[in-house]
Amino acid sequence: MKKVIGWMLLAPICVITFVESAAQTGRINPANLVYADATGVLRYTANQQEAAFFGVNYTTPFAFAYRAQKALGVNLETAIQNDVYHMARLGFNAFRVHVWDTEIADTAGNLLQNEHLRLFDFLLAELKKRNIKTIITPIAFWGNGYPEKDENTPGFSRLFGRGKLTTNDTAIRAQENYLRQFFKHVNPYTRQSYEADKDIIAVELNNEPAHSGPQQSVTNYINRLAAAVKSTGWSKPVFYNISQGPSYARAVANSVVDGFSFQWYPSGLVGNQTLQGNALPNVDVYRIPFRDTIPAFKNKALMVYEFDAADIMESCMYPAIARSFRGAGFQWATQFAYDPMAIAQVNTEYQTHYLNLAYTPSKAISMLIAGAAFRQLPRLKSFGAYPADTLFDGFRVSHAEALSEMNTDTKFYHSNPTRTQPIDPKALWHVAGVGSSPLVDYEGTGAYFLDKIAPGIWRLEVMPDVVYIRDAFERASPQKPVTAIQWAGHNITLNLPDLGDGFSLKPLNTKAAATTALGKMATVTPGTYLLTRSGKQADKLPETVGAIGLGEFVAPPPTIALAPVLRHIPQSEVSANTPFQLHALWAGPDSANLSAQFTKLGGGLYRTLPFEKKGSHYNATVPAEMATPGLLQYRIMVQQSGQTITFPGAVAGNPFGWDYYQNDTYATAVAQPGAALQLYNPAIDKSIHVLPNFRRGFQTAYTTGLTTGALWYKQSLAKPAEAEVMGFQVFVGQKLQQRLAESAAFDTIVITAKAEGAGTLVLKLALVDDNGQAFSTLVTLSNDMQAHALPLSRFAPDSALLLPRPYPDFQPVFFTSGANLPLQLARVEKLQLSTSAAWQPSAGATLAFAVEGVVLKK
Repeated sequence: MKKVIGWMLLAPICVITFVESAAQTGRINPANLVYADATGVLRYTANQQEAAFFGVNYTTPFAFAYRAQKALGVNLETAIQNDVYHMARLGFNAFRVHVWDTEIADTAGNLLQNEHLRLFDFLLAELKKRNIKTIITPIAFWGNGYPEKDENTPGFSRLFGRGKLTTNDTAIRAQENYLRQFFKHVNPYTRQSYEADKDIIAVELNNEPAHSGPQQSVTNYINRLAAAVKSTGWSKPVFYNISQGPSYARAVANSVVDGFSFQWYPSGLVGNQTLQGNALPNVDVYRIPFRDTIPAFKNKALMVYEFDAADIMESCMYPAIARSFRGAGFQWATQFAYDPMAIAQVNTEYQTHYLNLAYTPSKAISMLIAGAAFRQLPRLKSFGAYPADTLFDGFRVSHAEALSEMNTDTKFYHSNPTRTQPIDPKALWHVAGVGSSPLVDYEGTGAYFLDKIAPGIWRLEVMPDVVYIRDAFERASPQKPVTAIQWAGHNITLNLPDLGDGFSLKPLNTKAAATTALGKMATVTPGTYLLTRSGKQADKLPETVGAIGLGEFVAPPPTIALAPVLRHIPQSEVSANTPFQLHALWAGPDSANLSAQFTKLGGGLYRTLPFEKKGSHYNATVPAEMATPGLLQYRIMVQQSGQTITFPGAVAGNPFGWDYYQNDTYATAVAQPGAALQLYNPAIDKSIHVLPNFRRGFQTAYTTGLTTGALWYKQSLAKPAEAEVMGFQVFVGQKLQQRLAESAAFDTIVITAKAEGAGTLVLKLALVDDNGQAFSTLVTLSNDMQAHALPLSRFAPDSALLLPRPYPDFQPVFFTSGANLPLQLARVEKLQLSTSAAWQPSAGATLAFAVEGVVLKK
């Protein structure tokens, strides 16, 4: 027994010696695409230049994505080819996925030659064709079910579970066996092993491990897995996750790996609805605490294995994330996760993420821009604090415009309509966008791409229209489409000096006849076109443009059998004697005319207003004379193909008919002049974000109050640390915008609240504007539910809480804006209520309060 113990104590030393030797070999191995130099910088082996890779995770060969597409009868090889084409179209050069080992290995770690492994091999081969590089994470630790139940898979991960896999010796031996077989496996499509494939540039040993026990045991575990990989001849960089369990960061740093992997979910996860308000402050900086606390952390390569601006549809986030990653020193970043096109219409794979070129074109173009930023921006460069860092080296992001933008000599990309003038239109080679710009006038809602092939010759690719019919981040179901695809012809006007007037259009992927532009305008349907300047001959065209074929085109078919959908959210309360807007989005098989039929509760009004159409969007203006105090009720009538459908309810029939018996209506309250504005009502405003997210001893509750119909919202935190903060945030921007005409007249906030438990409690109220600026004041609560009037003049500049709480938890929770503007209610987006033990006059075992409401008064 003593001999066995002694051998086990010596084993880690042997492992370290072997792996370090292999790592040294990798730095000079010309078969490797990249290596990590002595300072931890990834460099190309061929020329020693710094490398940068940006792309996505993608999961079709495994788990739910596999099952969901198979259930639809999708040919998975074709699906992979289609999705990889779109990845190339978006300029990605990086792919990463945590392989579901539980589907391709048995309990002893033997590799199974099955359909999942074959499809993964096929995917790697398709990525190679598009010059997209891969980092493989071969172990995922869990089952294959989410969002369904796990299947009875054969692998060691299902047998041992996440906790035992890092501590149980039998489980570790299974992983070692699996890794040795996995990296020697020969891909039948590339005829290379993973170890020998130059386009597989690194390995991340496993995905989000759950460590326990002594620090040295964790180091030993990592070294054993690294040795198993290196035993196959592997000499490429080896990464390990350091951010999932930061308490074991020192153990990870003391291992033999060449680099560390991180993740970032700056807006939290699974909000079950689209987040509102400016989230750019949440991505202002990526903080790495280990640089200053762990000497062994230094001189190691850095990658981001997963990131996303979860639950956000606004297309301004990704370039800002890329900027912050580069500022932190990362050289690899892969979003989680790109939605397979075949199931993207329902967003069932991971409801909190939504990214696909066809179904989320603005976000996809934002990713195109982010990739360019990640590869172009200098590593470790700072661009200041928000909002100064919204402009950085040819890139721009704007919350107000929901916009990402790239504007350089040769490229002009925009994720939504923009009025920005290109730097030099004559020098451009690449244009991409959604909506119109000074270069392109286009009313379609899909993305388009213009790539210059030669002087006077361009390739145009036009995606079909997209219509968002539901909140994409709600609870998902295969029976509930969230996005529809519509194919339609649209006029497009191109103000490209290199094309001029009267250019010719030759369809490259359809049998449509070639046409000539009328001046600068032509009509296009989804597809790919060759554009040629008048008088120019398009001879000897290349077969490819970058990583894509000249005539390639991939898009989903039009959504069929779609029930008529009207998406409309009524304004809850508006100012009296002030016009206001109605906005609706219509998705149906045919074009339609919309009108709104108004009545007033109690009578005195009966009027119909028409909507103006722009694509799938419809707008109507309610005039000031209709906005008199009271409750406006209305229905929206859709005339389509000679029939009338009335909303809410999608009821066939005209509400003017004698036999129309449906009573449902939309409603908007018109406030009395001088009336208070309710910012927070617990009985109504359930969409709040709380702090802390998960913590033993933290509780929330809704209870009835002292008034019929009123609710109290309560929070309590047991045994708080001195600097720990408890609180919540509610989005109030829409309410303030609805009463914008009166915003200058409001001068007091009234909060009705109480302390729970013994003694008083100091509570902070903060108003956060669209620049991320916070203005706050303190109020002392007693044990009685009381109204406290707080003049706005008391609110002083302060730091804002970042809610939802960014993950990992070592990211900042407070943000101080670089803007220096006075408090303006017209710009306020969020209301935050918070408390901390540090603010209390005396220490207590529990922090607890209850709130009945917050209102603005004049």
